[in-house]
Amino acid sequence: MNTDLKKRSIRIFKIFALIALFFLVGIYVGYAGRPEISKIASVLNKEPAFASPVDFEPFWKVWNLIDEKYPTTVSNQDKVWGAIKGLADSVGDPYTVFMPPEEASQFRDEIDGEFGGIGIEMGMKDGYISVIAPLKDSPAEKAGIKTADILVKIDGISTTNMSIDEVASVVKGEKGTKVVITVLREGQDSPLEFTIVRDTITVPILDSEYREEDDVFIISLYDFSANAPVMFQGALREFLNTKSKNLILDLRGNPGGYLDGAVDISSWFLSSNQTVVREDFGDGEPEKVYKSRGYDVFKNSGLRMVVLVDGGSASASEIVAGALKENNIATLVGQKTYGKGSVQELVPVTPDTSLKITVAKWFTPNGISISDQGLLPDYTIELTKESLENGEDLQLQKAIEILNEI
Repeated sequence: MNTDLKKRSIRIFKIFALIALFFLVGIYVGYAGRPEISKIASVLNKEPAFASPVDFEPFWKVWNLIDEKYPTTVSNQDKVWGAIKGLADSVGDPYTVFMPPEEASQFRDEIDGEFGGIGIEMGMKDGYISVIAPLKDSPAEKAGIKTADILVKIDGISTTNMSIDEVASVVKGEKGTKVVITVLREGQDSPLEFTIVRDTITVPILDSEYREEDDVFIISLYDFSANAPVMFQGALREFLNTKSKNLILDLRGNPGGYLDGAVDISSWFLSSNQTVVREDFGDGEPEKVYKSRGYDVFKNSGLRMVVLVDGGSASASEIVAGALKENNIATLVGQKTYGKGSVQELVPVTPDTSLKITVAKWFTPNGISISDQGLLPDYTIELTKESLENGEDLQLQKAIEILNEI
């Protein structure tokens, strides 16, 4: 064989050898970089077909790294719950939350109206977890926690990057145990620290009072729980028995509750053709309009009514206040409401886990977004430090004054 031909053959052989080597290396890298078959072979209920390709390689890589670094401390099921919580967090809505078994159980206890804790309702405000309202006669109220306090630490642990439900799960606990709450409060130069003893929290619903000297009947509604409509009906019966025409509905510090309760309570004052609240689902879907059930027992009765609201009035409280104001039933007195106007649906994921997911936003009958704006009272009355120290309720005084002038 001639020398040039021989050299050319050797060069071609080397090229093919390099190509084969690169191919084998590529196979090895791809094999080594894939999720370990042993890790995923037993995965059940794999993902459905997606509209566009989804790369799960980073997910499995992290899964395997956690298995390697924490082989005995994190169970596979806990990793699944954590992944689902992250999926819920990706929505960017603080009220869309996945609840694994323990948190779901705590949530059911709270809905039932009794749980161990300190008795505060929390919400997200301007990126911070803040107190909507301490529950009446709760350990939090007795300790001095106030509406609009920003929760910065729980037992020395920063609440930064924690969800509302995560903070709630830390705050709750067995009766008799202590928890240290650190808050920021407007007007205070430094954080305030409260050591609070947990107790069994029974959510209060309603108080009523007839002030004979002013001829005014006051219904203080603290919560829109399942029993609220029945108790409210009983309070209205007491009001009617006084023969008074002057009614004050005090929704200050009422963090809300069931939509059905808000519609039912509003219906005592509205005819069947009047709107209580609008529910907007977005994405071009038609809104749902909740109309009064038409009880309207005060029609042509000469009723004079004031609703008291403040920064602790949220959700269902804002629905009732907005409905009565915009249907010209009541005058609002107090301070701007909290602005919690989103609708959550509780969806069972497994028998012992749930997803609380935001599905819509609430708007007043005239189309004001409760979430975006809250409600402004007709008369804004700030509570001064001096009046609080003297036990004076300037907002209630203004309400009585208005009723006497009508």
